[in-house]
Amino acid sequence: MVDDAVVMRKLISEALSRDPAVEVVGVAASGRIALQKMTQVNPDIVTLDVEMDEMDGVATLRELRKIYPKLPVIMFSTLTSRGAATTLDALTAGATDYVTKPSNVGNVGECIDRLQSELLPKIKAHCGTILPPPAVPHSLLKPGFIRPTRIASPTVVCMGTSTGGPNALAEVFKNFLPDFALPILIVQHMPPVFTAVLAERLTALGSVKCHEGAEGQTVEAGHAYIAPGGKHMEVHRFGSKKVLHLQEDPPENSCRPAVDVLFRSAVAAYGANILAVIMTGMGQDGLRGCALIHEQGGQIIVQDKETSVVWGMPGAVAQAGFADKILPLDQISGEIIRRTFASRTSVISN
Repeated sequence: MVDDAVVMRKLISEALSRDPAVEVVGVAASGRIALQKMTQVNPDIVTLDVEMDEMDGVATLRELRKIYPKLPVIMFSTLTSRGAATTLDALTAGATDYVTKPSNVGNVGECIDRLQSELLPKIKAHCGTILPPPAVPHSLLKPGFIRPTRIASPTVVCMGTSTGGPNALAEVFKNFLPDFALPILIVQHMPPVFTAVLAERLTALGSVKCHEGAEGQTVEAGHAYIAPGGKHMEVHRFGSKKVLHLQEDPPENSCRPAVDVLFRSAVAAYGANILAVIMTGMGQDGLRGCALIHEQGGQIIVQDKETSVVWGMPGAVAQAGFADKILPLDQISGEIIRRTFASRTSVISN
């Protein structure tokens, strides 16, 4: 565990030591010290502060990756624009995951509880010590859940992702062409501030302008909209227009924003004309939404296990039998383009 703040080192150590399955084998007050200690403590995973004076987290990570290319590294970030930007830099440089430092908590106990709830599941998932995702609920597999024979042509792309998602989204967006003609609606599990920075990063990659979703925003073809951290995003139909609605109902699947909330609203707004994409992430968020899309006759692509950081979300959809295609990450953008271009050609030809 690497952090230049002694208080933070103590809080993280206390939170982790409360779980008998986790042992803190070493602490370091700087990236340089951490690199020197690596061979002595031989950790299964590293937590690394993003902002440190002597050697920041991204610089430390780059040096670490030269020696340990596959060692899981979880970045610790502040909930600020600078922290968000640096965290995304770290993910691009090879970080496995990230956690935001507790803020606005009343006491030490609450801070430790939050660290336990947010950090421990990620440590266990990336170290392979967590149990497999729960079985798909039987209610989603009942005989009445029959897919229509005719598969509809998509007029919207709906995407859901979590752990590993920023890099996965970047891989997809960089391959989109300037004439990409459908709107894209995205839920990426991220805190406030981070989603705005992610939208800027995705826009900078090329052809599709990505916005952090706003209340009442009209959904336009060729634009992407990412749900803002801390708010559910829905899409509603008003005549021929589709408009975004943000709300703060309770989390679903322990998430806000939640993929299921977006997908459920998309079915109401677009019917069967949805191409859903579920990529890397822990848990099962998106499964129930994909069940509805599948039942309506929409199309669903999921990322494969080999290229996912965590095959929870896409794995649940695949195991339920809802996926039309299970693809490695580098083939997903091509499949999206193929399916949406075919839809556009069909509409033009008619």
